[in-house]
Formats: sequence, structure tokens, C-alpha cells
Amino acid sequence: MSVLTPGRNIVLIGLMGAGKTTVGQAVAERLGRPFVDTDTLVEAEAHRSVAEIFAADGERAFRRLEAAAVRRVAALRGQVIAVGGGAVLDAGNVTQLRSTGDLVLLDADPSTLAERVGDTESRPLLSGADDPSAELGRLRDARAAAYADAAGHVIDTTGREPAAIADAVLDWARRQHGLLSRDEVEL
Repeated sequence: MSVLTPGRNIVLIGLMGAGKTTVGQAVAERLGRPFVDTDTLVEAEAHRSVAEIFAADGERAFRRLEAAAVRRVAALRGQVIAVGGGAVLDAGNVTQLRSTGDLVLLDADPSTLAERVGDTESRPLLSGADDPSAELGRLRDARAAAYADAAGHVIDTTGREPAAIADAVLDWARRQHGLLSRDEVEL
């Protein structure tokens, strides 16, 4: 296994709009760790956006690319990782991510998620939805069990600023044996 820095990966999971990328970047910056977003890796590999992959090849093709990205990031330690909202629906992805990391669910109420997402056209699972908040509520309900099974901790991000959410992630991480290096615990 390769090591970037000591400590396990901090893996942020949750629906679109929960704050995974923004909070992940803040946590990584504070710890001095690399930040990796699996959707960004998929887009770089495919030379297309997630929306374009969904439109041209379908969700199944995207999930295969996503699983390959998860395998690559899970092979290293010492990162902060944000995974796509549906990544944990695949038990293999969860196993891979847990092998080198601890998973934190960032959650929010559907109206907050919809507000944060904004333009739904770039979000394949929301594209064309008459009521993005209702669709996000449906997705949240459908994925609730998978999120609960995968997550070691849950943080409600509703009404919270990214810096406060990052603080909550770091407070939790400091209490997890082996998640942070000794130097990181002191930050």
C-alpha cells in the first residue's frame, strides 16, 4: 500500500449539495493533506463532464468509471476524499474506501441541498426535475440505508457554513484512533 502521509483517509459521502467538495477542500487545507474528488477524477479520465457521460453512455457506464476512481484513491492513505453521491450504493466501493479510510456522511434537508445545487442541468439525476427539492428528498430517502451503513459518523450541514462543518469533521477525526497523524491531532 502506498502512503502519502500518515493517517487514514477522511472520506466524505452524501448527496449532491451536502458540501462534500467545499468542506473536503477546507479540511484538506487545514491538515495539509491532498484533496481528491472522485467525480473530478472520472471527468479527467473520460475527458467529459459527469453530465456528458450520463447523457452519452448512461448511469451504468458512469458507475464503472466511478468504481475505478474509488479503487485508485483508496489505494493511498492520508487524503481527504469526496465521493459522488451514489458511490456508496456499490458495496465494493464502500469496502475499498473503508480499507484506508473512515467515512463521514454530510447530510442536509432537501431544500438546503436544492438551494446549494443551484443549476440542475449539470446534475444528471436532477436534470429536468420539476421540483429539485422533492427529487432530492426522494433520493435521500432511497439512499438513507446505504448512507447509514457506510458512514462511521453523520454531520448535519443544514444551516451551517462550510468552516463550521469542517470544524465538526476535524473534531470528530481527532477522536478516531489512527485517522490523523500525531501532528494533525495537535492542529
